[in-house]
Amino acid sequence: MKTVLTIAGSDSGGGAGIQADIKAISANGAFGMSVITAVTAQNTKEVRSVQQIDLNIIQDQLEAVFDDIQVDAVKIGMLGNKDTVHVVAEALTKYKPKYIVVDPVMISKGGHYLLEQSAVEALKKELLPLSSIITPNIPEAEVLIGRTLQTEEEMYKACEQIMEMGVDAVLIKGGHLMGPPNDLFYNGVDFHWLKANRIQTKNTHGTGCTLSSAIAANLAKGSTLLEAATLAKQYITTAITHSLPLGSGHGPTHHFYDLYESSKMGMK
Repeated sequence: MKTVLTIAGSDSGGGAGIQADIKAISANGAFGMSVITAVTAQNTKEVRSVQQIDLNIIQDQLEAVFDDIQVDAVKIGMLGNKDTVHVVAEALTKYKPKYIVVDPVMISKGGHYLLEQSAVEALKKELLPLSSIITPNIPEAEVLIGRTLQTEEEMYKACEQIMEMGVDAVLIKGGHLMGPPNDLFYNGVDFHWLKANRIQTKNTHGTGCTLSSAIAANLAKGSTLLEAATLAKQYITTAITHSLPLGSGHGPTHHFYDLYESSKMGMK
């Protein structure tokens, strides 16, 4: 069993963050472990409050996992502030996991800022040079490059700019643009579009967390960066297609749809 360590915040509503990560890692055939960086009071409508975890506890969590268990891939989500970025970057520099997937969580679906402005530069300078792939959505990519993105054509240049920050590959998610939610993958040599049809649903809470965790799980199992991104795109498309209308806001995706369907067959 390959392993994935997710370093991220907790979502009390269960649709995003650590909870979504563990589900996606498990659904993609790997064993999930976690370092919790923050606790959010959150549901499908809003983030009510955020409590950052003490830096010593974050460091202890990191060391407890790495000192005992083989970590085949790391997924990084919500970090919150520059001090947490620094602690995580120091640990990854020390333990040198083979794969690091960064989902630069900055703003919640409800508009709550989850990454302090001062932490953006720390993320770019300390974490991106260690990373195998970064998976920003359009608003996150705009923050990273300092300009707006309005078309698929502009995504090409954005990929090149983000690559210059030291990552091995970039996957810019196009769901915020009009038209199909096509994602653009770039490894410094070739561009590849990962295409899908837009699914008409408001239940897309945790899609970024889920996609990046699926990428990490597939990297852990031996896929290339492009293969892992492609498999994760297929997985999240299925999860959104069968998303769950829970709560009165943005409901979660269906992380275990295939397993759920299999369980129903077994009950007949």
